[in-house]
Amino acid sequence: MNKNGFVYKNSLTIVFLVVFLISLIAQAYYGWLVYNEDRSMDQFPPVMLTTYLTSGHFIQATFENWESEFLQMYLFVVLTVFLRQKGSSESKKLSGKEEVDRKPDPHKDDAPWPVKSGGFILTLYKYSLSLALLLLFLISFFFHFKGSLMDNNEELMRKGLSTGTATEYVVNPRFWFESFQNFQSEFLSIVAIVVLSIYLRHKGSPQSKPVDAPNMETGE
Repeated sequence: MNKNGFVYKNSLTIVFLVVFLISLIAQAYYGWLVYNEDRSMDQFPPVMLTTYLTSGHFIQATFENWESEFLQMYLFVVLTVFLRQKGSSESKKLSGKEEVDRKPDPHKDDAPWPVKSGGFILTLYKYSLSLALLLLFLISFFFHFKGSLMDNNEELMRKGLSTGTATEYVVNPRFWFESFQNFQSEFLSIVAIVVLSIYLRHKGSPQSKPVDAPNMETGE
């Protein structure tokens, strides 16, 4: 593979985007089958796949997962600024300044334009990663709520029951169950990578310490 080519330079993103799209398509297809099965049990006709993609069932299932992922990444980015785990490659060192702590230099030729702009733009840029993740979480949370409300009301309608409002649904146990069943798995995965990276290695991965590094050596 040409190491100066676009694919090589962006291969990590490309591979994960492809895997994401395959997973999303598979989710949509199997979710469509489940959705139509539920409708048939309530004596309702099946819908086309294109119709399913605008249903609360699909919207809820998609964004409840995105919501937890973005929350996980947001908290991990923010909390690793202040918190430590001795021996973990995912933690900053226990003491002393690191490269990520240094003051931005606006005089560097290749510094991003917000650094050269200074002022409010620079202040915003300093925290732009966590702010972007927080915004993505809030957007996903909104669409998860919207999709879950739509799906819940459709189920009630198919059973001949009265539907509810957004205000009523915000305290519905179903919505919060959907959220927390994903939150707990994401937080567990963070604990797993933080703790396992103390004792285990994967040669060549930036998420791992060098193979011969002592267990209690903190940081990458």
